[in-house]
Amino acid sequence: MELKLDVPLANELDPDRIPAEAVPENFVSYTLKHQEARPPVTWSNWYREMHWLYLFIFCILPTLALIAAWSTPLRLGTFIWAVIYGYTTALGITAGYHRLWTHRAYKATKGLEYTLAILGAGVVEGSIAWWARAHRAHHRYTDTDLDPYNAHKGLLYSHIGWLIFKPRRRPGPADVSDLRPNPVVIWQHKYYLPLAFIMAIVIPTAVCGYGWGDWRGGFVWASLIRLAVGQHSTFCINSLCHWLGDKPYDDKLTPTDSLFSALLTMGEGYHNYHHQFPMDYRNGYKWYQYDPTKWFLWTCEKLGFATHLKTFSDNEVQKGELTIQLKHLRHKQEALSWPSEKSDLPVITWEDYQRQAESRTLICIAGFVHDISDFFDKHPGGSHLLEKNVGKDATTAFFGGLYDHSHAAHNLLAMKRVGILLGGAPHGSEERVVPPSQHLRITRYGELAGGGYPQ
Repeated sequence: MELKLDVPLANELDPDRIPAEAVPENFVSYTLKHQEARPPVTWSNWYREMHWLYLFIFCILPTLALIAAWSTPLRLGTFIWAVIYGYTTALGITAGYHRLWTHRAYKATKGLEYTLAILGAGVVEGSIAWWARAHRAHHRYTDTDLDPYNAHKGLLYSHIGWLIFKPRRRPGPADVSDLRPNPVVIWQHKYYLPLAFIMAIVIPTAVCGYGWGDWRGGFVWASLIRLAVGQHSTFCINSLCHWLGDKPYDDKLTPTDSLFSALLTMGEGYHNYHHQFPMDYRNGYKWYQYDPTKWFLWTCEKLGFATHLKTFSDNEVQKGELTIQLKHLRHKQEALSWPSEKSDLPVITWEDYQRQAESRTLICIAGFVHDISDFFDKHPGGSHLLEKNVGKDATTAFFGGLYDHSHAAHNLLAMKRVGILLGGAPHGSEERVVPPSQHLRITRYGELAGGGYPQ
């Protein structure tokens, strides 16, 4: 038996059979140009453009559950069971649907595959085949109109709107050829409806009913409320994880890293990392980051249920992190005021310098002439130390002769440059000429290519 998956493409070809020469340079633009979009949703057609089944499952049913919960006491045993069962079924999505079948981040034994497939059905988010196909399209076309839950269309749309309303465009094509022959995927897809009903409704209700006689509480709290929480936890990966948090590895796209999002999504909240390194079995790359799925898979490997857990090179991960850090530093650097470049300063002779110093408070240090008029009365060592060096070369005194000045003093002095002494700095070195704040200055590629580092 072969599983038939819907893999739409502008030219209706299967993506794993598209010849390389047929792929245009900008596939997204090409597809959007040649693919007709559905008409916009209006007040006159909205009822025809809705997925009524999804609306019932994801909106109406949780609302009815909340109403029922108001009159249904929550017993301690039912609460504990709902939490345990909620975490367990969520692993079917995070460890199974997401990291195993969508991203192939590890290999699992058949026993673990069937277990995760059954647990995943208990969250009622569609079969593995449907879920993985949509999520692969999301990664391939992130933030474009071929992304089924495009974050640029708004927080509500990316959270649940893409399910409630029929998409204006078909999701971009994604290669799912590896899922077609998978017997577990085929089996779950074939029997998905009874599996979902048993795992989502029957089992959580029966455990509470047979266990401690709480049939109503089991149905309302352990089944319906638990189901709504699990579903919207997963939906937060598509919405909140593209909106709240930081972008430590790449800032071109919307995915973010956030501990708060990770707590809501079973560790899937380190989404910026995940979009950069999707085949890594970890979402929380650092050992202390909250990622229960990562710890679950690590345990499965130790027990022999999982193998080939994929990790991305630490060296390359740190390169990505450093790139963003340098970019932030560059922005911070550009917001500060810096000394005038050498090419912007006039060159003056020693005689001219001494003549100007008769009417201005000028001091020569390391080949630069500085106007210290506004600092004369603020000098910590007293104005008399500056006064006796006006019109002279104070390089030796500044670099330890009288006092070995701090980095702050060097940086401040550089801001007071008004000229360059003809003949250079016979007493100084290049290290002395460059203030400490510019020793590790962040330089753009274009500046390097254009003729070297800033002076």
